[in-house]
Amino acid sequence: MDLQHKRVLLTGASGGIGQAIATELAAAGANLLLVGRNHEKLEAVRATLATPENHMVFSADLTCETDLERLNHKSNQLYESGERIDIVINNAGVNEFNFLANRTVASIQQELNLNLFVPVLVSRMALNWLNRPGIILNIGSAFGGIGYPGYSIYCGAKAGMYRFSEALDRELDDSGIRVLYVAPRATDTDLNSPLVKQMNQELGNRSDSPQVVAKRVLKSLKEETTSCWIGWPEKLFVRVNQIFPAVVARSIRRQQARIHHFINMIHSEKE
Repeated sequence: MDLQHKRVLLTGASGGIGQAIATELAAAGANLLLVGRNHEKLEAVRATLATPENHMVFSADLTCETDLERLNHKSNQLYESGERIDIVINNAGVNEFNFLANRTVASIQQELNLNLFVPVLVSRMALNWLNRPGIILNIGSAFGGIGYPGYSIYCGAKAGMYRFSEALDRELDDSGIRVLYVAPRATDTDLNSPLVKQMNQELGNRSDSPQVVAKRVLKSLKEETTSCWIGWPEKLFVRVNQIFPAVVARSIRRQQARIHHFINMIHSEKE
């Protein structure tokens, strides 16, 4: 899809990946509806973009039903005014690196809500007001294809997002709406704590800058790539994990002691 003058609804717009995506989209000539919980942060992002007057901000907590309905109402207003949204990017997300046994019910619900339920609900709403041809792009994770200790809830949510995106894209075949999925590996954002970053360094787990992810998102939008897994060897591990999961399990098992060490350190900090 040509991004020039396209209206893009971007959730999680004030986070590290969100800001990078917003910058790339604005540079490509798109007009943005930046969605996030903090109005001041959204305005700060908007001020950095090319032609900031062409972009809008909308503060909302998308795990709140009332705020979801407000976003739906705003999108319908744009549709009726002729400023229709052409692309929805479900980018908002959260994770907690911890043993499942240490997690609270509230933290599990929040992680599942923001990483899976909210994108599903936003996608459902978008079917009523998204311009056609249009695109829904869901930001996933390499952990959606590889189960990793300490991230059981996050892996489950992102795996669900991957299959949801795949199924909805097939469901909407010939409707004028594509549903795409982009799965980054570890990314250098505040979503990962300093201890998690230290663990990744010690284990040799590579990470990307938000800008690398943003450029791949734009490439996927322009080429309408159904699914994109970012990073090597992670994309190889995703494929191997589908066919020979025991191979990946053995590789992760060699990291187990250090993974448990860092989880225990993080858990101790929270007590």
